[in-house]
Amino acid sequence: MAFDFDQWIDRRHSDSLKWHKYGDRDVLPLWVADTDFRSPPAVIEAIKKRADHGVFGYGAAPDGLIDITISRLAQRYNWHIQPDWLVLLPGVVCGLNLSVRAFTESGQSTVAPTPIYPPFRTAAQLAERTQVNLPMHLQGDRWVMDLNTSTMQGNERLLMLCNPHNPCGTVYRRDELEAQLAFAQQHDLIVCSDEIHCDLLLSPDVHHIPFATLSEDAAQRSITLISPSKSFNIAGLGASLAIIPNRELRQRFKQVREGIVPGVDILALVAAEAAWRDGEAWLTAQLDYLRANRDRLVAQVNALPALRMTAPEATYLGWIDASRLAVDTPALYFEQHGLGFSPGGDFGDDRFVRFNFGCTRVTLEQAVTRLQHAVAARG
Repeated sequence: MAFDFDQWIDRRHSDSLKWHKYGDRDVLPLWVADTDFRSPPAVIEAIKKRADHGVFGYGAAPDGLIDITISRLAQRYNWHIQPDWLVLLPGVVCGLNLSVRAFTESGQSTVAPTPIYPPFRTAAQLAERTQVNLPMHLQGDRWVMDLNTSTMQGNERLLMLCNPHNPCGTVYRRDELEAQLAFAQQHDLIVCSDEIHCDLLLSPDVHHIPFATLSEDAAQRSITLISPSKSFNIAGLGASLAIIPNRELRQRFKQVREGIVPGVDILALVAAEAAWRDGEAWLTAQLDYLRANRDRLVAQVNALPALRMTAPEATYLGWIDASRLAVDTPALYFEQHGLGFSPGGDFGDDRFVRFNFGCTRVTLEQAVTRLQHAVAARG
C-alpha cells in the first residue's frame, strides 16, 4: 500500500498548536515535535469505528493495548515484561514530572544531560529540585553525554535519560548505556529513561536498546517511558506507558499520580493499539521519507558557512549550531526571516535552534530557501 507523505494538509486554520503559533504571519512552523503527515489509515479507521459506537463512558482496562505492547517489546528487543509493570499515562511529560516527585525529596537533586528536551528541565524546576547537567559533546559526528562526576554533590537521586536523544538525535550504543548504568550504580541513582522516539531510527546501522534490558539491576532501578505518539503522529491523543519492573518504585510512582493525573482517553487507547498493531508498513514508509528529508537538510545546512548540523541517527529533529552566525538569539533572527524554530535556549544552549523536518518535501524546500536567505542577509 502506498502512503502519500507529500500530501499537503492545511493545519494553519485547524486546532494545531504548531500552526497556530504564528497566526497569519508568513512563518513556517518547524518547532514542536509533531509532523504534518496524516496518521496511518489503520489508526483513523479504528477511531472512526469506535466513534460510531456512540457511547463514550468510562473505559475499562485496555487489554488490547497491553497485549500489543508486551508482544512488541518482546519481538523488537527480546524484553519480556509483565502486564503489572505497565502504568498507563496521558503523556510522557507527566511521566517525567511524576518521576521527579516520586523519587526525589526536598533537598535532593536530579541529573540530566544538556541540551535536553525542555520538560526534563522544567520537571525539576516545578518540583523545586535542583538539577546537575551532564553536557552533551561532539565525538566525531555524534553527540554523546559526558559522565564526568566533578559537579556531583552527593544529594542526587534521579538520573533522567533520553534515548534516542532529543534534540541531538543520538541513539546510544550498548557500551554507552552500560557506562550510564555504571554511573547510576556509582551514585545510587534511580533512572528515568524517556524512549518515546525509539521507533524513529533513521541511520541503518543503529539499534535501539532499552536501558532496562541491560541487566536485572538496570531493570530494578528504572522507569521507562514509551508511546506511539511521535512515531505515528498521534501526540494530540496522548496515550503513553511507564514500564516499572520494581514493585516498590511502581507503587511510589502510582501513589504520587493518584488523584492528580487522569486516566487515558478511550479514543487515545484505541489509536495507540491500532498504531502498534497495524501501522508498521506506514511507519516504514515514513522513515524512508524522513531519512530523505534529513539527508537533504544536513547537506544544505552544512553548505552554509555560518551553520553546522550533524545527521541525527533518529527522530525528525535537527540540532543546528548557529554560533558562527553572530546574532544574539538565532531563533528570533530566523523567525524574522520566516522560520519558526524551537529556541536552543529552551534546551539549554541559545547558540542552537531545533528544526523539525517532519514535514512535506515542499515545506522543507521552502524552509531551506529561507534559511539560505537568512544566512546571506548577515553578509
